[in-house]
Amino acid sequence: MRKSDPIPAGDTPAGQIDAKIAALGDWRGETLARVRELVHEADPEVVETVKWGGVPVWEHAGIITTGETYKTAVKLTFAKGASVADPSGLFNASLEGATRRAIDIREGEPIDDEAFKTLIRAAVALNLSKQKMPKGG
Repeated sequence: MRKSDPIPAGDTPAGQIDAKIAALGDWRGETLARVRELVHEADPEVVETVKWGGVPVWEHAGIITTGETYKTAVKLTFAKGASVADPSGLFNASLEGATRRAIDIREGEPIDDEAFKTLIRAAVALNLSKQKMPKGG
């Protein structure tokens, strides 16, 4: 493939995430797709990446959250979740950590769309506030 050739959709992070959702083919894929949609609604500037052997990652000035899938849960791990205000109490996993917090969504559990988007926006704001200031600025 030459540099000028378009990247096949499956080779882009978005394409890889699409493929992961399709391959799951069950409630986990539906949940991951819905979470992805909400992340994009909350932050139109979000960047999708795939790390650690296929884990979807959403970033803006750093990692916002990851979307891991397990047999009994879709786990959304917020990289700096311990520093993000969670007034709706969405965090229900990894609560003992000093840095990360997570939301485990199990089959049939609803997602509070507005509370989730508020959490995403708070995580982005935290990332933006932690960006290094240029010297002399």
